[in-house]
Amino acid sequence: MQNCLTLKKSNCKNCYKCIRHCPVKSIRFSAGQAHIIGDECILCGNCFVVCPQDAKQIVSEVERVEVLLQSKAPVIVSLAPSFIASFEGVGIESMREALLKLGFHHVEETALGATMVKREYERMLKEEDHDIIISSCCHSVNLLIQKYFPEQLKYLAHVLSPMQAHCQDIKKRFPGAKTVFVGPCVAKKDEAMNSGGLVDAVLTFEELADWLERAGIELKKEIHPEEQSRARFFPTTGGILKTMALDAPGYSYLALDGVDNCIHALQDIQSGSIHRCFIEMSACTGSCINGPVMEKRRHNLVRSYLTVAGYAGKSDFPVEQPATPQLVRAFEPIRRSTQLPTDQELREILREMGKNHPEDELNCGSCGYNTCREKAVAIYQGKAEVSMCLPFLKEKAESFSDTIVRYTPNALFVLNEKLEVQQLNSAALKLVNLRTPSDILGDLVVRILDPTDFLKVQKTGRGIYNQKTYLPEYKRFVEETIVPVKEGRMLLCIMRDVTDEEDERRRKEELSRKTAEVADNVVNKQMRIVQEIASLLGETAAETKIALHKLKESIRDE
Repeated sequence: MQNCLTLKKSNCKNCYKCIRHCPVKSIRFSAGQAHIIGDECILCGNCFVVCPQDAKQIVSEVERVEVLLQSKAPVIVSLAPSFIASFEGVGIESMREALLKLGFHHVEETALGATMVKREYERMLKEEDHDIIISSCCHSVNLLIQKYFPEQLKYLAHVLSPMQAHCQDIKKRFPGAKTVFVGPCVAKKDEAMNSGGLVDAVLTFEELADWLERAGIELKKEIHPEEQSRARFFPTTGGILKTMALDAPGYSYLALDGVDNCIHALQDIQSGSIHRCFIEMSACTGSCINGPVMEKRRHNLVRSYLTVAGYAGKSDFPVEQPATPQLVRAFEPIRRSTQLPTDQELREILREMGKNHPEDELNCGSCGYNTCREKAVAIYQGKAEVSMCLPFLKEKAESFSDTIVRYTPNALFVLNEKLEVQQLNSAALKLVNLRTPSDILGDLVVRILDPTDFLKVQKTGRGIYNQKTYLPEYKRFVEETIVPVKEGRMLLCIMRDVTDEEDERRRKEELSRKTAEVADNVVNKQMRIVQEIASLLGETAAETKIALHKLKESIRDE
């Protein structure tokens, strides 16, 4: 099943929309990205439809079909009857003409196989003693029962689907032929893989449309109604019942669409509250005309139904009914590897999620699971992460931010676009000499601070960072940072009180000034002393010179 749907990891991150819409929660999350769990998935395609980033992709089999066309075997198309809703205004003749241009040998409607299947249902109701019969046309419903309600397999009609019945008939009439089913369903790709060779490949309507566009083939808008085509109703809710006689004595007939409705019915069957009933089940709301490919392309369900109803005839296709053994299909339970936590393990996981008391279990469903306990079980099974709980993350983030705001030594102010104070912390109260936040909340900031810088930031949209400012009314120096919060049209102001630092700086500057003055005085005094010494030394030197000169003269005279 992993081969039918793939994931573009780069497009999938912390969304959880797919798990919210997955009826069986068959999606595992790791590092914020979704991974489809193959042995739990029923291929309903909901995750493909709702993904806002188109991260879920149906694996294309176009190349496989192109290889088949290159072989010598005739390749024949079984075209799902919902084609008329996907390609509006285009009848089977136009579809056949276009597909032949692509290289196909022949094109028939899957509604031929649907006629065979509905006749087998009628036979079972009249000739066999069944308490409940569930239609087996929808592969997603079959997977749902096989995986999640295996005890109800005895009620699932062991009959080929219209696709399988038709492709089997094609191979009988065209020996050696290869069959390609074209429809709106991703589950049919898995059904084909497990059809025992009845169906060689499956294309979606979208794959076919893209292929025709690449080939430059235009579909002609023309429809030729046929009276013998009642099975074209099959892709609508209640479409199987519309084609059946509904005359088996003692039976009630019920048509259900949507996985949730099918699950509820299966639960009722399990409880023993439903008996003597034929139930038509379809996983898609609106049945096949609203299949994953159709819904992804936003087709109008009502218009699609009216289109199909207008194209369907009032009597059956003229087909040769196969013998009952040729239409038999066996269904076996598909086991899922699931483990459940003990009560102690469950409580520990709930505590990790911040659910310490029953009242903490909000069961809001934002994570995609119906209850907090269901989510805890998924965490134990490795399918979910604690971080998927949005209330828990919100409380954790708020607690973390509140702790920062409460204990930071910096003053914090939050202003709205009118410059009204919306929030402030205890450090801010202390800075502006207020006792409680209520003294200023909702009032203009001009009551406590000069609004000039706030107006400047609001006007320019550019923040102010670490600007030293003096608050004369509070005799405080602060380093001021004001940044605009554009998402909420708010202003955030952070003020760090640097008064003590400024006082220390000024004290050091005064000390430096006085030290410099003392040094200057010492230098000046020293210079005076030097000058006096020099003067004295000069006089003494002169006198010595004169004395020595006289001594020299006297010696010379002798």
